[in-house]
Amino acid sequence: MNAARVHMVRLPPMRRTTAVLALLAALLLLVAAGCSGGEEVTATPETVEGTLPETTQPSNEDLPALELEGNAEAGKGTYVSAGCGGCHTLAAADSTGTVGPNLDQSKPTYKLVVERVTKGRGAMPPFGDRLKPQEIADVSQYVVDSASGG
Repeated sequence: MNAARVHMVRLPPMRRTTAVLALLAALLLLVAAGCSGGEEVTATPETVEGTLPETTQPSNEDLPALELEGNAEAGKGTYVSAGCGGCHTLAAADSTGTVGPNLDQSKPTYKLVVERVTKGRGAMPPFGDRLKPQEIADVSQYVVDSASGG
């Protein structure tokens, strides 16, 4: 049985490159023609459908230490026992850790310290399950008072 033999025409390499470039140019022209309707295209819609949440701020419901008054003296002990100085520099605690931020330089707010100690972030582990809310409030007050020179 003789199978029908299909004869394919092969273009020389130079003609293939030219053919591919011509196809790409034609495709670009088609895309450009479709995009130029004469109207200005912007990224802002004229109408918005749906609603946005009332606040984009994270909830403080899971930060019970924010409702407490911290005791800096008690916080010094927590700073040491929790090993904070292993990662952070804080002159008042004679700690020179370099893994986390230098607290003397960054001078974090009470709220920020409570949030980071409770939830962690990046290389900092969360301590919300290891420390009581009062301990978090205390160590946060200690850091804020010490870093601000108070």
